Amino acid sequence: MAMRDGDYSRKSSWEIPMGDGSYDRTLREFCIPDYILVSGSERRNVSHVPACPVIVFINSKSGGQLGGELLVSYSTLLNKNQVFDLGKNAPDKVLQKLYATLETLKHNGDNFAAEIHNRLRIIVAGGDGTASWLLGVVSDLKLPHPPPIATVPLGTGNNLPFAFGWGKKNPTTDLQSVTSFLKDVRLANQMKIDSWHIVMRMKAPKEGSCDPIAPLELPHAMHAFHRVSSTDKLNMDGYHTYRGGFWNYFSMGMDAQVSYAFHSERKLHPEKFKNQLYNQSAYLKLGCSQGWFFSSLFQSSRNIAQLAKVKIMKKGHWEDLHIPRSIRSIVCLNLPSFSGGLDPWGKPNRKKSIYRDLTLPYVDDGLFEVVGFRDAWHGLVLLAPNGHGTRLAQTSRIRFEFHKGAADCTFMRVDGEPWKQPLPKDDDTVVVEISHHGQVSMLATPLCRSKSMYDPSSPSVDREEDDSSDDELQEDWEERRKFGAADTFKYPDGIDIAQVS
Repeated sequence: MAMRDGDYSRKSSWEIPMGDGSYDRTLREFCIPDYILVSGSERRNVSHVPACPVIVFINSKSGGQLGGELLVSYSTLLNKNQVFDLGKNAPDKVLQKLYATLETLKHNGDNFAAEIHNRLRIIVAGGDGTASWLLGVVSDLKLPHPPPIATVPLGTGNNLPFAFGWGKKNPTTDLQSVTSFLKDVRLANQMKIDSWHIVMRMKAPKEGSCDPIAPLELPHAMHAFHRVSSTDKLNMDGYHTYRGGFWNYFSMGMDAQVSYAFHSERKLHPEKFKNQLYNQSAYLKLGCSQGWFFSSLFQSSRNIAQLAKVKIMKKGHWEDLHIPRSIRSIVCLNLPSFSGGLDPWGKPNRKKSIYRDLTLPYVDDGLFEVVGFRDAWHGLVLLAPNGHGTRLAQTSRIRFEFHKGAADCTFMRVDGEPWKQPLPKDDDTVVVEISHHGQVSMLATPLCRSKSMYDPSSPSVDREEDDSSDDELQEDWEERRKFGAADTFKYPDGIDIAQVS
């Protein structure tokens, strides 16, 4: 039976007329009734428990006009009260209210609400930054039985959706396509992935501000520390401290600088960035203009070794990580999807894996991969079979200690969201530190590229080898004063997540 866009235009609330066709029977498996979603709604008798109840969050500004079109399609197919525009509804408040209602109903013996709670799944449509925002909210709320999350690729790179099999091209938005996506969500498997938290601290400058430079603000993943807890011992007098997290990657250097230029241009001229193809073309042009391809022509570009001393945690102790002088971009990677779906780590061969203690990149092993790039030409190596960046380390903790007066600023990026971070000239204790912080549940299709260390089908390091060689790590570093590791990255109990996100 063909479905026209107007077939459900007369549908009100959540009640789709059952028995009118296969689409009706399919869609009722995803709908949630109003008495659970809307305060004060009348409790109605519900005979059918949906197999896959969903809450949908959509960034209506993502993907040009696609975000708005998806908002209409999902609101047409489902109960409009289970579909939320992130431009109008804060996800933390939505989920707090929903889970409070579910807990109250369950306490009062509502078995239907208990089943909704157990089966609930989240769909988030937007770019990588939007998806990471939702992952952070779910983590911070510490929900009982937190729902797994499926991602709709509405951004430019779409690394997060691609890593779990949801594709990297912007989707079509007609009702049939959305219905097909809902079916995939129902059939998707759950996969745990590691969460990584960041603390960034620097001394307050004597003049000016440490805040990121306009036209961009800090991404959703980063928060001024005083908004979390003014009494935390990490919140030191005379310092600006920020805290945040990532699920795909943190990067610093030239790649983040190009990303910043792209996002700045898009913010200034949003009318030009209406489709994914144009966005990717503009990104490439900016990469050339910023010197990512021709570094020798841009003397202002610094390598990572000039900017910071890098340390990793090994066997309970901080050790210097030697960075070749040619490396101008460094990436801390959690998922095998970067820069539009490329895998910078690749598959280490057996001899190197034994000698350098390297493994395949599992998403739930409590480790992230540290990869370096010289320039964009180096990045193009990823397009070749067995291509990879410069494998630097695998670790559960890393610290960047910036050299005093090395630069006025640097560029950083968290899950697709970049910013330009000023560096005080009079401070030699500027620190960025990354540490493990729990796990979240993703939804994965059969096309998922991410691998779990607990999945018997995941390949071992012995099964595939590459013949390419890593850069030699030969540099010596002068001893510098250690700053001291943070004891914890957990938000204090009793802190309202609405004060964070």
